[in-house]
Amino acid sequence: MAAAGIDPRSGYSAETRTFHSTREPGELPPESLPVTATAYAFSLLSSPLPDRPALVDAATGIAVSYPSFLAAVRSLARGLWCSLGLRPGDVALVVAPSRLDVPVLGLALMSIGAVVSPANPVSTPEEYAHQVRLSKPVVAFAVGEVAAKLPPDLRCVVMGSDEYRRMADGGGGGGGGEVVMPAAVAVKQSDTAAVLYSSGTTGRVKAVAITHRNLIALIALHAENREKVAREAVEAGEEPPPAAVTLVPIPLFHVFGFMMVLRSVSMGETAVLMERFDFLAALRAIERYRVTLLPAAPPLLVAMVKSEEARRRDLSSLLVIGIGGAPLGREVAEQFAAVFPDVEIVQGYGLTESSGAVAATVGPEESKAYGSVGKLASHLQAKIVDPSTGEELGPGQRGELWATAATVDSEGWLKTGDLCYFNEDGFLYIVDRLKELIKYKGYQVPPAELEHILQARPEIADAAVVPYPDEEAGQLPMAFVVRQPGANLTEQQVMNCVAKHVAPYKKIRRVAFVTAIPKSPAGKILRRELVQQAVASRL
Repeated sequence: MAAAGIDPRSGYSAETRTFHSTREPGELPPESLPVTATAYAFSLLSSPLPDRPALVDAATGIAVSYPSFLAAVRSLARGLWCSLGLRPGDVALVVAPSRLDVPVLGLALMSIGAVVSPANPVSTPEEYAHQVRLSKPVVAFAVGEVAAKLPPDLRCVVMGSDEYRRMADGGGGGGGGEVVMPAAVAVKQSDTAAVLYSSGTTGRVKAVAITHRNLIALIALHAENREKVAREAVEAGEEPPPAAVTLVPIPLFHVFGFMMVLRSVSMGETAVLMERFDFLAALRAIERYRVTLLPAAPPLLVAMVKSEEARRRDLSSLLVIGIGGAPLGREVAEQFAAVFPDVEIVQGYGLTESSGAVAATVGPEESKAYGSVGKLASHLQAKIVDPSTGEELGPGQRGELWATAATVDSEGWLKTGDLCYFNEDGFLYIVDRLKELIKYKGYQVPPAELEHILQARPEIADAAVVPYPDEEAGQLPMAFVVRQPGANLTEQQVMNCVAKHVAPYKKIRRVAFVTAIPKSPAGKILRRELVQQAVASRL
């Protein structure tokens, strides 16, 4: 039930000019209760433990049962405390691909109050040095091929080494002077649980601290959403959905992948890990492991729509595809629904700074709101603010999204940098990143809008739009286009196909055909690289 002065449809309060969540608030442990994200996640598991695998390696089929998984986390936690001497607040850099021991290490670190800080295993020595300066780790855990790239003065434990295995066995020490781990480590929910690095698509990465309370709120949110979907199924006379088998093609060092694995193990479900993303390998994994949930960025969905191999494979187990990381266009969503009518598209929106979901669609009805990223999560409030004037705006008006949560003080608004609006029903729509808007003759052109039009064309495999410097106009919208094999698309045809759908100032003015669009591991377009290409071509 909406509070006084709050519109029950949109959640908007004209008095405070704030959007409130229209979802029922979930139950969280009292904030004063000392509890880690790991302890909270494990407290939600059934007793006896689920009889399905907790983790599966997509390439090898090796599976880890829930009893083995929990035992491994607890044993490694003892080793980290007793052998390595880690204590609450100590930061540990983790540099490894998405292997089975990475979630074990992450949950073990958080369980003793240490801070897990996962980093990209293909970064350069300079990038690692920058990350180390930001997060100040006392130790790094890295795979052998990465260890040599880390700063030499940072202690490094090679994952899979004898030292690591002894630690994973609980310490491997002995003798009367052995350090004993306390039965419970006192960790406040307000303490930092993880330090994640933003993707740095437009500049240098920055470190983002996430508290145990942040993670607990997000785990609780997933539990609420699952209960809502199950309740609606029962009310409709249908069977509740089975425990999800989630394919995780997104790296675990990215907030999307990190949260999907945390969500899966706290719900007692199965996470199938891919060490590195490969489209055909993902299709094979869906078929082999009867995957029901696929979290992905929009380019994967675009590829599935246009792939003959996707039609040939038995993907009948797939029930839900969860889209995040970038906006998904209505046209592509409708094309996907036409090709895969039995797969529900769940859209969500989050940031590293918010430790995941700010908004999401929940259930089949909300998922039909193509183009929207859903409704505000139950623990959040938001404002839409005119970036030029600072005026707080109402439903249907575009501005920068500001968000806050119970974990932030009342004046602590997070400025997302995203141009957004809420409609009258409280659905949030992402227009584009403010700093990625193209400034054409004083007009603002959202690249994502033009990309959605291009990606909906059958002759186009992928596309990105960036600003091209121009003396008269300031910037011109320039499209980088990947043709489908065998397509003979011309530059003029690309420009014409966009011009039919947009106002004159939004038209594509230049086109370059390329073999691939550079993207981050999470699927975000690396616009900085394309802008550099555009500038280089101009010179």
